[in-house]
Amino acid sequence: MRIHSSAIHYFDAVRRAGSIREAARRLNVASSAVNRQILKLEDLVGTPLFDRSSTGVSLSSAGEILAHHVIVVLQDLDRAKAEIDALKGARIGHLTIGAVEGVCTSLLPIVLRELKQRAPRITYTVDAMGSAAIPEQVQNGLMDIGIAFNLPRSPELRQIFVAKFKLGAIMAPDHPLAQREFVTFSDCADYPMVYASNDLSISQLLDPLITQSKRTIDPAMRTNSIDLMRQLAMQGSAIGFQTLVGLDRSIAMGELVHVPLDAKGPVWSDLGIYVRAGRSVPAAVDLFLKILVEEIQMIEGAG
Repeated sequence: MRIHSSAIHYFDAVRRAGSIREAARRLNVASSAVNRQILKLEDLVGTPLFDRSSTGVSLSSAGEILAHHVIVVLQDLDRAKAEIDALKGARIGHLTIGAVEGVCTSLLPIVLRELKQRAPRITYTVDAMGSAAIPEQVQNGLMDIGIAFNLPRSPELRQIFVAKFKLGAIMAPDHPLAQREFVTFSDCADYPMVYASNDLSISQLLDPLITQSKRTIDPAMRTNSIDLMRQLAMQGSAIGFQTLVGLDRSIAMGELVHVPLDAKGPVWSDLGIYVRAGRSVPAAVDLFLKILVEEIQMIEGAG
C-alpha cells in the first residue's frame, strides 16, 4: 500500500541495503531513479542523509533522525493495512522475525505451523542470530519481532513476554555427571567443555561462574553455534551449557541429558519477546505473538 511519497520508500530501502545499487535491485527500479529520489529528499531536508563511500552508504546524523520517523510511519502503515484487510475478513501480512538459534530450530517450527493453520495467507521471514544482534534489528525496523535471551532493558524495546529457564550442563546420557540432580561449574571443569562465544548470551551467564571457580579453565572449543554445541555433547566429546529451549526432542529420545547448574541456587536465563517501543502491532504480528507466548509458557511449565 504505497500511499506515501516514493522518496520515503526509497530512503528506507537504501537505509536497509546500505547501498543505492542494492536498494534499486530490491525495488526493481533503476539506480538513477533511487539516487534521484534520495537527492530530492536531501534537498528538501537541507542536509545530506547518507555518508557516501566507495563501499556503500551509511546514515548521517540527520539520516538517523529521519530514519526513526520513517520506521514509525511505515510500520504504522503496515498496521493500518492489516486492519483494513481484517475488515474484509482477511488475515494477511508478512512477519520478519529475528531469533536465537535454539528458538529457530525447535520452537518456531511449531509456532509457524500453528500460524499457518490459523492464517494461511500470512508469510514470514526468519533470521537466526545471537541475542546481542537482535535489539538493533528490532529498533531499526528490520525485524518486527525479536526473540532473545538476557537482553538488558531498553526504552527502545517493548518486552511482550519473558520466561525463565534454568541454565544447565548438557552431556551424553553415559557421561559420569549425567545422573546428578545438579552440577556446579567446578564439577564440569574436570571434563572437556565447549563454551559459547561472546556473542551468545550464555557466555554472560558463565563468566561469573568461571571467576568464582578460581581455576584456570581451558575449554576444548568455543562456538557461536548452539547446534554444534549440542552435537558435541551428544557424541560425548564435551560438556556444553544451554537451557532446555530447543532440547526437548533430544532429551525425549535419550540422546542428551540436561543437568541444571548450581551456583548457590539455579542459574536463570530469561527468554524475552520484543517489539519496537511505541509500535502498535498489526493483526498478523499480534496473532503470531499470542501463539508464541502460549508455546513458551508450555515449555516453561514443563521445565
